[in-house]
Amino acid sequence: MKRFDTLPEPLPLLPYLGRWLLLACAVAVLAGSASAVFLLALDWATTTREHHRWLIWGLPLAGFAVGWLYLKLGREVEAGNNLLIDEIHDPRQVVPLRMAPLILFSTVVSHLFGASVGREGTAVQMGGALADQFTHIFKLRPEDRRILLMAGISAGFASVFGTPLAGAIFGLEVLAIGRLRYDALLPCVVAAVVADQVTGLWGVHHVHYAAGALPGIGPWSLGAVLVAGIVFGLVGMVFAEATHAASAFMKRHISYAPLRPLVGGLAIAALVWFTGAWRYAGLGIPSIVEAFQQPAAPWEFAAKMGLTVASLGTGFKGGEVTPLFYIGATLGNALAPLLHLPFPMLAALGFVAVFAGAANTPLACTLMAMELFGAEIGVFAGLACVVSYLFSGHTGIYKAQRVGQGKLRHWPEGLKLGEVAAFRRRQQATSSDESDNTSPSPSHGQGNGNGGIVEPQGSREER
Repeated sequence: MKRFDTLPEPLPLLPYLGRWLLLACAVAVLAGSASAVFLLALDWATTTREHHRWLIWGLPLAGFAVGWLYLKLGREVEAGNNLLIDEIHDPRQVVPLRMAPLILFSTVVSHLFGASVGREGTAVQMGGALADQFTHIFKLRPEDRRILLMAGISAGFASVFGTPLAGAIFGLEVLAIGRLRYDALLPCVVAAVVADQVTGLWGVHHVHYAAGALPGIGPWSLGAVLVAGIVFGLVGMVFAEATHAASAFMKRHISYAPLRPLVGGLAIAALVWFTGAWRYAGLGIPSIVEAFQQPAAPWEFAAKMGLTVASLGTGFKGGEVTPLFYIGATLGNALAPLLHLPFPMLAALGFVAVFAGAANTPLACTLMAMELFGAEIGVFAGLACVVSYLFSGHTGIYKAQRVGQGKLRHWPEGLKLGEVAAFRRRQQATSSDESDNTSPSPSHGQGNGNGGIVEPQGSREER
């Protein structure tokens, strides 16, 4: 150990660099290949459904089958992205490898039969589950395992959307509000960049969007974007709260898990079939592209939100991000005439900013905007994403996300977003002068020297 102290500081970093380059590249190859297979399967499922619309009536049985499969084989991995976030904050056991094939199969089934779900959750879960298998192979320490899981998340996100910089930062930013962990920066960047390249080598291409001509930076344009950012954040908050509320409602009233997507699938199938709401089924990529090309109906974003909340809340597997892109792009399109800004520009800002608010990831979403729409949109995107992040409050689509530093006032460090409501109730109880209460804050760890990772001391959130 002492001999390294006598060397120039950069030299001991060489073994570290080599080690993480190899591990990150290995993770990237697996995650990028898995995302390529997934995206090709998703294209097949979408095309098949569009050519055989009667498949929508298979949605209830498909939901039941997937629910039964998770009940029998996937209870340990049902929490999905929240499980990965929990394992990074509070390592306990290696994520079972079966998470990857289970989420891939169930998401493709959801899209084949018309559920309104996304794809980021699938790619992130596959990337995290595949990455964590190296923990067994190399006997990694808990702190190294955390970094490896973060690299897997980055690789999955980057490869499914074709945004390596956004993917790298997403793996760092999604864990805790107001805190980043920089010792994972190199593995996350390498994994994201290489995974994106691997997906491309498989012949998979991503959709391109055009934000059009942008106005000059001035008081009116910045003020209008600020107002739009507030609306984007509020809509992101409503989406997250509504999804969690729908899920909680179904669990309270239907105890047998496979019945939830059966009931939800029947309602969704009837709604889509009898109202002709086909554009809201599946990913809705064509409708997102239209939002950049022509004015959209002002209710478009609300219709997509309702169908997505119903799909996710009743237990269909997939993700939230692509539906959030749809919601944001069509909402931005609808706001454009009111704010006197070009609708392709506001569609682009809504595309990333609603997601920024719902996922509490303003930096990753700003970079995503620059990667998708060009660097010149960076100032507007940064403002819209940060304002959206602030106005979405302490809520989000990932209930296991921690509070590292509160957005406005002090919040207990390590508080899960899924525990915010209970914390607020405790605060209200103490402020009403009930002196027989116990301490208002739940048991959470404070700063612990883990480079920004916040570890709760109590039991995990019930999954």
